This record gives sequence, structure tokens and C-alpha cells, in this order.
Amino acid sequence: MPIYRYKARDAEKGRVARGNIVAFNESDVKIKLAKKNLSVEKLTEVTHNLESKILLFINPVKAKDLVIFFRQFSVMITANVTIVESLITLVDQTKNISLQKLISEIAYEVDSGALLSDAMAKRKSVFGEFYINIIRSGETSGKLDEVLNYLADEIEKSYEMTAKIKNAMIYPAFIISGLVAVGIVMMVFVIPKLTSVLQETGTELPLSTKIVIAVANFMEKYIIYILIVAAGLGVAFRYFLKSTLGRKMFDYFQVQIPIFGKLFKLIYIVRFTRSLSTLLKGGVSITKSLDISAKVVRNHVYQVLIYETLAEVSDGNSITSAFEGSKYMPNMVTHMMAIGERAGKLDDVLDTITDFYSKEINNMLANLTTILEPLIMIVMAVGVGIMVAAVILPMYNLAGNF
Repeated sequence: MPIYRYKARDAEKGRVARGNIVAFNESDVKIKLAKKNLSVEKLTEVTHNLESKILLFINPVKAKDLVIFFRQFSVMITANVTIVESLITLVDQTKNISLQKLISEIAYEVDSGALLSDAMAKRKSVFGEFYINIIRSGETSGKLDEVLNYLADEIEKSYEMTAKIKNAMIYPAFIISGLVAVGIVMMVFVIPKLTSVLQETGTELPLSTKIVIAVANFMEKYIIYILIVAAGLGVAFRYFLKSTLGRKMFDYFQVQIPIFGKLFKLIYIVRFTRSLSTLLKGGVSITKSLDISAKVVRNHVYQVLIYETLAEVSDGNSITSAFEGSKYMPNMVTHMMAIGERAGKLDDVLDTITDFYSKEINNMLANLTTILEPLIMIVMAVGVGIMVAAVILPMYNLAGNF
């Protein structure tokens, strides 16, 4: 569907509304806006314009958008609404313009006879193999409604876990960033003026004061170069992480780092068990499920372990063969998966493991937040103490000599 930029007026309040909308044609735009009591005054198609490209670039499809989309889609399919009607309805209900365009394109292709999974497969950058294969299995088995419901539940759980992790890190990141910013401002603008007074007196300065003065002078003189080097290192580090070697090294570092290493291990284990369980319940084969789960985990350490498992399963061995003895996979996971495999209920056991470790992740995040708060206060106290010892105390001593 094309994208239109509109200017409309509220029929009741007389207010002007501007925005962008995806629709079949201009008549469709007017119908959609009329439902919102908006009367079109100006309408311009921007589908192939630079404006459209910028609009789609600054509005990428986010995880939250997909959570809402799959939940609404599953509800409509369960209510026996056809796939095409559901997708067309969701175009209007979706706020993200990029996702609106994707859904409209998928609706057009499905209406033309394509399978939903095939239409999504053309847009793997948004709908990854995980979603595509589960939906394809639902289409094949004739249980698309059940598969979509389960998929929506699992996507929500995964999103909630990710959101909790991000929220737990916001406070420490904000405080540390604030401390760094305040420290730079103090060193570049405040400390040089205060220390110049001390230097003019000719009195012997404490070692801490000399160190602070030297650092402040260096930063004041080379602040531009420091910022350029810092930005350059940041860009270089980002490109290093995108390289195969950089990604491997960073992934190994994540699971080995003290305190946080255990948290990262649990996060990757939950990603693996949740995705594998979802795929198996969706009717995807065990080998295909393992292959997709390895990609969903997005950590080289666990990807290697899962691909070793895939090789073992392909050779007719147990799914836990590669896990046994691995320091990256807890014994409880290995034993429970072995029991589930023998009982023919591996997917249910994986759900149990996922729930258990999800709760442990929540507990660890709560504990980390509790531990980090006093640590941050200690860092702040040390920073203030250094400033006091280096600047305030010498000035106090100087005033006492008069």
C-alpha cells in the first residue's frame, strides 16, 4: 500500500491534524480519517519520495510493535476472522508506519494467493526464522490459531524479561553517566579556576591537589582530542563487535565476567529453552528447531554448544549428549531434558526449565539493583572526597593561615 501525508481538520473541535497513513488509495484515506471525525484538507502521496525513506528509517519495527501485532493477530484469527481481513484491520490499528507498510504488503500478497509464512519470509529482517517456521508449521497442521496464540504468549514473556533487564540497568547507567559528565565539567571549567587561586599563593600543595590540577590542565588543553579519540574508540569497538572474532571474544567475555556472567548465562539458557519449546510445540522438527534456536540465542558460546547438540541428534544420539559436562549448561537442565526426552514430553519440560530460570533471573536482577545502589553511593562519596581533599581542604588551610 502507498503512504500518504495528510492535513485534516477535526469536524467537532476544528483542530488541525497532520500525519502519515498507509491506505489503498486516496478514497481509502478519506474513509479511514472520517472514522476519526477528520475531514481531509490536503493529501499527498509520499511512497517513493525521500520523505518516505526518512520516515521508514526513523520508525524501525521494534520488539514491542511485534508483541502487540502478534497478540492482536492471534486474537483475530482465533475469532475466525480471515487472515487477509485480520491483516487489513491491523494496518489501521498499528501505530508504527513501517510495520503498517509491511503488514499491508503481506496482506496484498496473501490475498493474491501466497502463504502467510512465505510472505513473511520475504521480510526476514523483521520476521526472523523463529516466527516464520512456527507460522509455517501452523499452516501445515491446520492449527494456525493455536500456534499464533502460543507464539504471542512466548513473545510477550521474552519481551517482558528483556524489558526487566533493561530497566534494571537504567538507574546505574544514568548515575554513572551523570558522574562522568559532572566530572568532565568540573575538570575542564571549575577546577582550573579554583586551583589558579591556590597556585598564586605559592604555598606547598598536597599531592592529591597536584594530581587533580595536572589532570584538569591536561583535560582543559586536550579536551577536543580526548573527545575525538573517545568517539573513534567507540566506533572502532562497534565495528570490532560486528566482526566474527570480535563477536566471539565479547560473547566469551559476557559469560565469564564476575557477577554478571551468571546472569548472562541464565538469559541465554532461557532464550534457548523458550525458543526450542515454542518451535517443538509448533510442530517444527527437532533438528530444525535446534538450528533456529541457535540463531535466536545470539551468543557464540551457546551457538557452538547447540550446533554440537544438533550434530549429536542428527547421528541418532540423545539431545543432552553435548550438554553433559559443559560448564555453560547447568546439570539440572541436562537431567531434566534427558527425562523429558525419555518420557516424550521434552517441550513441557523445557517450559518448566524456562519458568524456573526466568524466576531466578528476576531474583538476580532484584539483588543486583540492591547491591549496585550502595556501590554507586560509595563511588559518589569517593569522587566527592577526592574533590574535597584536593581543592576545598587546601583553601580552608590557606584561610586559616590569615
